Amino acid sequence: MKKYIYLAFRIVIALILLQTLAYKFTAHPESVALFSQLGMEPQGRIGIGILELIASILLLWNKPMIISMGAVLSLGLMSGALFFHFTQLGLAVNGSYVLFILGSIAFLLSLLVALKYKKHIPIIGNML
Repeated sequence: MKKYIYLAFRIVIALILLQTLAYKFTAHPESVALFSQLGMEPQGRIGIGILELIASILLLWNKPMIISMGAVLSLGLMSGALFFHFTQLGLAVNGSYVLFILGSIAFLLSLLVALKYKKHIPIIGNML
């Protein structure tokens, strides 16, 4: 049962990350405006989109070491997203809290998955 809970967590994280890719990769005006506000347009938008795609793929893999790398990558990406929400963007972007809420959910679930697979994290896993 526990195995399926973490599988569900991984799927939810991947879905959250993947659903924003169309906006990033097609230069949707809202995505361009957001990354322009951060001074990261277009390199940051495209680069973060690529990293989110990689994290999603890794999270959906069926090997613990690969899953752990996806969780750590996702955790880093969501840490950055939340940092910018708290420091520059505000919690509501264009009057909506959706991005902040989805980022918070992805952060929390990524943390739980990373902790579940912590011994499989390359290099530092054995130290934890």
